[in-house]
This record gives sequence, structure tokens and C-alpha cells, in this order.
Amino acid sequence: MSTNERLTVAVLGPGGVGGLLAALLARAGNRVICLAGDETARVLDKDGISVTSARFGDFTARVETAAELREPVDAALLAVKHTALGPALDRLPASSLTPGTLVVPFLNGVEHPADLRAHYGDIAPIAPATIRVESTRVAPGVIAHGSPFAEVDLTGDEAPADRLNSLAGALEWSGISTRVLRGETAVLWAKMSFLAPFALLTTRYGLPLGEIRTRHREELTALVEETAAVSAAVGAPVDPAEAVRRYDAFPPGTKSSMQRDAESGRPLELDAIGGALLRAAERHGVPARMAARVVADLRAAGH
Repeated sequence: MSTNERLTVAVLGPGGVGGLLAALLARAGNRVICLAGDETARVLDKDGISVTSARFGDFTARVETAAELREPVDAALLAVKHTALGPALDRLPASSLTPGTLVVPFLNGVEHPADLRAHYGDIAPIAPATIRVESTRVAPGVIAHGSPFAEVDLTGDEAPADRLNSLAGALEWSGISTRVLRGETAVLWAKMSFLAPFALLTTRYGLPLGEIRTRHREELTALVEETAAVSAAVGAPVDPAEAVRRYDAFPPGTKSSMQRDAESGRPLELDAIGGALLRAAERHGVPARMAARVVADLRAAGH
């Protein structure tokens, strides 16, 4: 992407992930419209988005705000939690979308692309993305980026290649390592296969990853193997041994976002992750006893 190519991008949910993406895209010269509630919008209008990051530096970016999108954009990035997706979509009405708009959900789980296609019909192409990053909203408009990386995989079986490449170029130019990958199912399940065991067990036991992989290693291994079997059944084979190696390489104090939500009393993405895993297992006749037990334990605990 050359320096004179700029996009107009809407960001639904300028929190830890959405706020970082919005700030980086705006700093690179793109027009960014953050779709947010009144309190957040007031802060962003007054102060912009402030980012602290060892990777990207400390900076403040100016963005526009709106309660809902009312004009065409090149891409709409959905960076809300799955638990808030339904009400949040009111800020992104179908009337604001065009065939030239990429709707790009950065959500956990594997079922949301179908939900979004059902919601919007064929008005605009859905281009799911996954992101590897640790980024937290400290306060409205204040983002702490903690990981030494921010990496995006962008996909979408029905999305035009030129639109995907254009957005990928804008993300790359802003500093985010971005790949365009074909095979939507494989991309989503590659993340799900890593995320589900990590999120479910750290939340179930209220322990960081280091203690899970030592005190509850048999459960972790069993859950990894079950998830890999489900992933293979849906046509997205993954290597369970590689997932375990990745867990072993993470700092011992690592927590999942689901665990952090539980600690803060926020709603959990349990259905989007654990529920979706069990539904896929049932559809394909794959035994998932460990997953079923952990999900049942979490639900029994009020989650």
C-alpha cells in the first residue's frame, strides 16, 4: 500500500482491540469513525485515543465518533465481545452498508460469521478476522498494548480479494502484521483450537496458564485433543501437539480474556467458545467428554 492510499474505516467497539486498531489506522492517515456510546464518544471527541505500547510507542490519535454509522465506509471492524454483539449491531444498521463495505468481525468463536450473514443478508461481504494481541482498555479512550506483537489473519470465502488486500495493506501500513488467508473455516478453527482449552481451563480453575499446564496438564491435554478432533471433523485439521508446545512457551502468568472477564464479573463468552465447540462436536459425532464437563462446571458456577 502506498502512502497516498487511505481508507474510511468504522470501528464498532473501541475497547482493547478495537481501540488499538482504530488508533493505529488513524495515526497512519486513514479516516476512522468509532461507533460508541455517549460517554466514550465524549472522551474520544475531546482527547482522542491514547495508546501506550512498547511495540508501537506512546501516542494519541484523533478519530471521529458516531452513535451509529450513517455513511458508506470501506470497512467496518467489529471488535465487541460476542456477549454484546446483538445490541451493538444497532450501531451498524444495514442501511449504512454497501457491497463495497467489508464487515470484519474480530470475535472469538466460529459461529458469528453465519449469524452476521443472516443478519445482513447479501448487502455486504463478511470477512472474519482473528487477531493475536494483548491489549486492554484501561479507561475510555486509553489503551495499554502489552504484547510485543499484533498479528491479524484476514479471511472471508465470499469477500472480494481486492477488498481484502486493500484492508490488509492499510493494517500493514499502520504497523499490524497482516495475512490474507483463504479457507475461512480453517482460519477460525485454528484460533478456536488454541483458544478453547486455554480459556475454558484457566476460567474453570481461576489459575494462570503456568499452573494449568502443571497442575491440570492431563485435562489440558485431553481438551486439546478433543478440540483438535472436532476441528478435523469440520475440515480444519490442526496439530494438538503444536498447541501444547505453544502453551508451554507462554509466560506462566498468562491469563485468558475469559478468565479476566470472570475475575471482573463481566459476562463470559462461554457459549461462543465452549457452547460452539460442543455443538460442533455433536453435529459431527465427535466425543467431547472433557469439554462437556468443563463447560457444565462453568455453567454450574453461574457463568
